[in-house]
Amino acid sequence: MRPGIHPVSRPVIFRDRMSGFAMLTRSTLDSQRTVEWEDGKTYPVVDVEISSASHPFYTGTSRVVDTAGRVERFERRYGRKAAAGR
Repeated sequence: MRPGIHPVSRPVIFRDRMSGFAMLTRSTLDSQRTVEWEDGKTYPVVDVEISSASHPFYTGTSRVVDTAGRVERFERRYGRKAAAGR
């Protein structure tokens, strides 16, 4: 490997904002915010919106998506004229 062309990999904590789950791993991401980990050391923390701790596929929970409301809103905006014109 050529020296000087690869990004620096460092320990970083990824924290799920929804569930509070945190994981210490290595990453090239850097953050100005830090948090103290279980080992007493301070690491940069990157907050994520969703992880395996809160994703419905992994947790087995399902969310109701209001597709009927979306379809009705679309039909109100654009009407059924486009479908009848075909």
